[in-house]
Amino acid sequence: MPKQTIINAPSLANCNLLTIGSQIQQLVAAGVNFFHIDIMDGHYVPNLCFSLKLVQDLKAQYPDCIADVHLMVTNPAQYIAPLKKSGADYVSFHMDGTHFTRRILEDIRTQDMKAGVVINPSQRIDLIEPIIQFLDYAVLMTVEPGYAGQKFMPDSLGRLDELVRLKEKHSCSFPISIDGGVDFFHAKECVARGAEIFVTGIYTVFNQEDGITAACRRFQTEMEAVISSDM
Repeated sequence: MPKQTIINAPSLANCNLLTIGSQIQQLVAAGVNFFHIDIMDGHYVPNLCFSLKLVQDLKAQYPDCIADVHLMVTNPAQYIAPLKKSGADYVSFHMDGTHFTRRILEDIRTQDMKAGVVINPSQRIDLIEPIIQFLDYAVLMTVEPGYAGQKFMPDSLGRLDELVRLKEKHSCSFPISIDGGVDFFHAKECVARGAEIFVTGIYTVFNQEDGITAACRRFQTEMEAVISSDM
């Protein structure tokens, strides 16, 4: 069984847009190389966020970083080729934004990007069962999608347990990403249950008294300590 790893994937939607370059530099200084980028169309969710230009600029400045793109859009298929051109590495989308989930997963993977689907709080976990063998990762939303700063939904822990059991049922080893309201307490609970990628924000990385760089290092240390305690 592969060793569990912890990936801190700060959501750039939590950055101050007037100082986003400086804040990304502070993340990099902490050893972060996995960046979560939300793309919203104002239709799938009632909000707008980043464009493909941020992906392109991030990869130009930090070519070795991982650009993890979360599509909150009504027609994800039209974004796949432009995302590849922009340099995206991971692409996840919502299954209820398309009629052709498997086709899009195959398209993403054919273009050498990691393909994932997002499970909303109101959706059954076993919704992904028909396509689970085509996933490189799965994103469990622990808030309703569309806005940063929401609180973690505690019942998400049981849903994570269910997702882990579904993986085991199908002998899958892909990582689970936790997205929404990630704080230290719930992140530790998710680590103990097997999650590996954490979309962090204002409760763990940004707006912390010790600053972005120190907060990232603290998060990594505390989450890895959970794994060590379970060994």
